[in-house]
Amino acid sequence: MAYAKQAALAEWGTLFAVVRDQLVRKRFAAVPLAMTATLLILLFSIVQHLPGGDRFVTHIGVVKAALPLDVSLLRTPLSLYVPALDLPVWGALAQVFLVFGVAEIVLGRRLMLVIAYVCTLAGTLFARFGVELGPDHLFGFPRWVAYVRDTGPSAAVVALAVCVAFRCRAYWTGGTVIAVMVGEAVVLPNLAGLEHVVALLSAVLIAVSVEVFGDFWPRVLAGVGAAASVGAEARRAGAIAR
Repeated sequence: MAYAKQAALAEWGTLFAVVRDQLVRKRFAAVPLAMTATLLILLFSIVQHLPGGDRFVTHIGVVKAALPLDVSLLRTPLSLYVPALDLPVWGALAQVFLVFGVAEIVLGRRLMLVIAYVCTLAGTLFARFGVELGPDHLFGFPRWVAYVRDTGPSAAVVALAVCVAFRCRAYWTGGTVIAVMVGEAVVLPNLAGLEHVVALLSAVLIAVSVEVFGDFWPRVLAGVGAAASVGAEARRAGAIAR
């Protein structure tokens, strides 16, 4: 029992402490983007079940590989919040509120949005790539997949979960998420499962890049600012001397 407690603290202690501190101090004000995303999913779920609502949602937020690329790119941001018609919306709401909320606190709002959208877009582009390859290739899809509705927050959820685990050094948790998603794609190969794997690969690349280069550009900009200040002072001193 003591070993299990120590292992849990080592795995999730940092994550729990950071999230608890922010929620105690700010409550729901700590996770405005997570709340907005959850409400958008609920709104789209209600609207698409109203008369004429499905057509409206389709025109603004449903992505399919058969669509022109520019249309898909325009719809991708909202497609993240359009829940699948054949899955219970409450599961999506719970996942998004929990994972997006934790990611917003741990990663920050800007990085959370970048990861969510980049990884969702990576999955969307992979679907187009797979259709172009065709069913004879390992990562190819039959032509009918181009007309499958490709929406929902699941790719963003798994990507953010891995990035949060990486940031908090919860490697067992991150590894478990990756193993489950890869196992699902192998056992039940379908578009969603392979998109999740692509989203995970994209998330790992982003997480590693942030760890390696995260403070590189801020340091460069600080150096440029310092050099500009020194130059301005030198010019001012020269003008006074003249």
